[in-house]
Amino acid sequence: MTHLASLSGDDRRKLREAGKPRRYGRREIIWHEGDPGDTLHFIDEGRVAVRVTTPMGEMVTLSILGKGDAFGELALLDPGSVRTATVITLEPTMTLAIHRDSFHALRNESSTIDAFLLSMMSAYVRRLSGQVLEALYLPVDKRVERQLARLATLYADRAGRDATVAIPLTQEEIAGLAGTTRATVNRVLRELEDAAIVSLSRGRVTVTDPRRLSAR
Repeated sequence: MTHLASLSGDDRRKLREAGKPRRYGRREIIWHEGDPGDTLHFIDEGRVAVRVTTPMGEMVTLSILGKGDAFGELALLDPGSVRTATVITLEPTMTLAIHRDSFHALRNESSTIDAFLLSMMSAYVRRLSGQVLEALYLPVDKRVERQLARLATLYADRAGRDATVAIPLTQEEIAGLAGTTRATVNRVLRELEDAAIVSLSRGRVTVTDPRRLSAR
């Protein structure tokens, strides 16, 4: 992910001055798939889920984003763009929303802002390419374990990397991230529970041994 921290102090200040803070409650939809797109959001606090509708009409989770991450990059490039996914908060969330026009005005002032946009789009493409490669070439068990390790890192920001980490997501949501079925996720989680790497409860997976999970 490309974070605001990668900008110089002056450019970061200008970007924040051009944006507007937005606050959302838990499970609040920021936008729907198919909505007109004209803003980029940076997450200051909280976490969001990015979801799409499959050809079968099911909603699946593509990614979970947290503090420092950005979403809505495509809206900066195409004036006629529509949102390609639904974004919903997983907890109380605060973002910095920057309209396309404001961002382009900053690009005209600073070449580093233009480079920042390029790095955001590159990160977006790398993320999608990585998801495709994993779906094609990684065994499903490894995909589930890898997603759990990523989520453990995302949710460990307050607890430390080696501490027990609670992931407040359902098995259905984890299945969407891993590109598999809930039944498969349940089987893998049961195996990890037997190995004392995770513990399971309703709507939550607790990673009790992040180091062993990452090693797998």
